[in-house]
Amino acid sequence: MSKILLIGANHKTAPVELREKLSFTTEETMAALESLRKDPNIGECLVFSTCNRTEVLYVPKTGDQVDRVIEFISSFKKIDVSEFKDHLYIHEEDAAIHHLFCVASSLDSMIVGEPQILGQVKAAYRAAVSSKTTGVLLNRLMHKAYSVAKKVRKETGIGDNAVSISYAAIELANKIFSDLSQKSVMLLGAGEMAELAVEHLLSHRVKKIIVANRTFKKAVELSDKFKGQAVKFEEREDALAEVDIIISSTGATEYVLTCDQVKRAMKKRRHNTLFFIDIAVPRDIDPKINSISNAYVYDIDDLKNIVESNIKQRGKETVKAQRFIEEAVVKFRQWMESLSVVPTIKALNDKMTAIVDMECKKTLSSLKHLSAEDIEAITRMTQAIASRTIHDPILFLRNTGDHRNDSLYLNVTRQLFNLDIPEEK
Repeated sequence: MSKILLIGANHKTAPVELREKLSFTTEETMAALESLRKDPNIGECLVFSTCNRTEVLYVPKTGDQVDRVIEFISSFKKIDVSEFKDHLYIHEEDAAIHHLFCVASSLDSMIVGEPQILGQVKAAYRAAVSSKTTGVLLNRLMHKAYSVAKKVRKETGIGDNAVSISYAAIELANKIFSDLSQKSVMLLGAGEMAELAVEHLLSHRVKKIIVANRTFKKAVELSDKFKGQAVKFEEREDALAEVDIIISSTGATEYVLTCDQVKRAMKKRRHNTLFFIDIAVPRDIDPKINSISNAYVYDIDDLKNIVESNIKQRGKETVKAQRFIEEAVVKFRQWMESLSVVPTIKALNDKMTAIVDMECKKTLSSLKHLSAEDIEAITRMTQAIASRTIHDPILFLRNTGDHRNDSLYLNVTRQLFNLDIPEEK
C-alpha cells in the first residue's frame, strides 16, 4: 500500500534565519514541483511554504525516499544538508496525515486559530494540481484537510476573536507605545498581511497610515480603502522621517530597509524613537538596525510571547479540535486501507467469472440440441450462481472494521482462492 510522508521545518524547530533560507517563493514552488514530477521515485507531491514553515508532502513510489527529498531541498535551495537536517521533522503515514490536518486547522500555527493558513494550504494544493503532481491519495487527503479545518473553525472557539501575525504585530506596537492614537505607521507591502494590519491599526485609532508598495496602484487602493496615504516604494526612506512604526510584510528576497538608510533617516528625525516590526520571511528589515540608537527591530520570532499567551487562552478549544482531527485521521486511514481491498475483490471476481465462462462453454458445446434462448438462460443462471457464491466474501472484505487486521484477511483470501496477484507492499 502507498505511503504518505511529510518533511518540514517550522517556527517550532527552526529559527527565522534558517526558515528564510528554506522558504520557497511562488516561482520556486512551481519549479520545485516540476522537478519532483520528473523524479521516478516520487509518485505524488506538494510543496507548502509560508513565513513560518516549509514542508514537502509526498507519496513515494518505493521505500520512503526521505534522504532523496532532503537532498532535493538542499540542492534546490543551495544549502548544505548539515545546516538544516537537525531542524527537520519527518512524519509518516498517520503522523503525516495528523500533522497536515493540524496545519490546515491552524492548530500548528504560531498563533493558534489564525485564519490565513487554510487559504495558504489551498494555494499550495492549487499549485500542485496545476503542476500535475497530485493523484488519488493527495487529492483525497487535501479535500479531507479542508473539511476538517472548516469543522474545527465552525464547532470550536478556536477562531473566536481570530488573530494573525499581523494582529500580534499591532499588539506589540500597542504595548511598546501604550497609546497608538498619536502615532503614525508606515506599511511596507500591500498584500493580505498588510491589509489585516491596517484593520487592527484602525481599531487603535492611529494618527496616520502610510502605505508603500512596489506596485504603486496597490498602495493607492489599500490607502484609499482606509483613508491613508500612498507613497512610492522608492520614497520609503524619506517617509521614515514622518512615522513612528514601520510594519513590513513584502515578498522581497533582500532587505528593503538597510542600516545606512535608517541612519540617514534618524538624523532627519532628530533621533526620535523608531520601531520596526518585520513580519516577512525572508526578513525585510536589516537586523543591524538594532545597533542604531533609538531604533528597534522586532522580527517574527519576537512575537512568540503574544502567541504563547494566546495559545493558553485557547487550550480547551484546542483539545476539542484535536478530537475532530483524530477522528478524521482514523476515517482517512480506513479509506486508504479500503484501496488495498479493491485489487483482491477484482481478482476474485475475475477468477470466478473466468471459471464459470469456461465450464459453461464446455458444457454447452456438447448440448447441440439447445435453442438460443435455452443457451442464454443457462448462461445467465451460471453467472448468477457465481455472483451469489462470491457475494458474501466480497461483502466481508469491503466491511473493514476498526480493530481487525485487514491485511491478514486479504492474504487468507488470496491463498484460499489461489489468486495470482502480487503481494501489497
